Amino acid sequence: GELEKSGIKVEVLFLESNIETLVKRFSETRRKHPLSDGTITLAESIAHERDLLTDLAELGHHIDTSNLSANALRNFIKEFITPQSERQSHQRTNGLVLLFTSFGFKHGIPLDADFVFDVRCLANPHYDPLLRQLTGQDIEVKQFLNAEPNVLKMLADISRFIENWLPSFDHDNRSYLTIAIGCTGGQHRSVYFVEELASHFRQYLKAQKHKVLVRHRELKS
Repeated sequence: GELEKSGIKVEVLFLESNIETLVKRFSETRRKHPLSDGTITLAESIAHERDLLTDLAELGHHIDTSNLSANALRNFIKEFITPQSERQSHQRTNGLVLLFTSFGFKHGIPLDADFVFDVRCLANPHYDPLLRQLTGQDIEVKQFLNAEPNVLKMLADISRFIENWLPSFDHDNRSYLTIAIGCTGGQHRSVYFVEELASHFRQYLKAQKHKVLVRHRELKS
């Protein structure tokens, strides 16, 4: 608060993870949790830490690191700090960062999602042997899904929902809005939807101050 009063723009990125992943990380590093006093379990220490950080967590944008490699997290944070660099060089004014992330339900829902859309009801390219090893970024999978009327209908419905409510979040001075799209494995349908939505909103918001980012949680690259 005091820094912002002095004209310094402050942004907070709050890194979090699910308990299972945190327990695994502590076990692998053999480090003791800072709040552990020998009378409570590691999971209980983590839960207590979450309670203590509740107010702080509300100040920034959440990044769920549960399924992110160190390199992927590093690159992703670089993308997030780009808007601040642009503001410092007066290339843009404050705007909302719209993040589209794909994921697989079998690996859990992203903790940092503001909205979650489930596309598992749509035709699945996984069952086509020629498409199984591909992803939603490949033209063959895109052609398969583009030929499905329900896919196009749901894509239009999600786009319209975001278009209708985006101004409300912008007026509420939100810095980030994360829209998560999930399918079973996070390889085909959800990736396709994220790529299509990101492309649409980059064009839709072209004349505005917002920035569009993409994350594919289950893809290795």
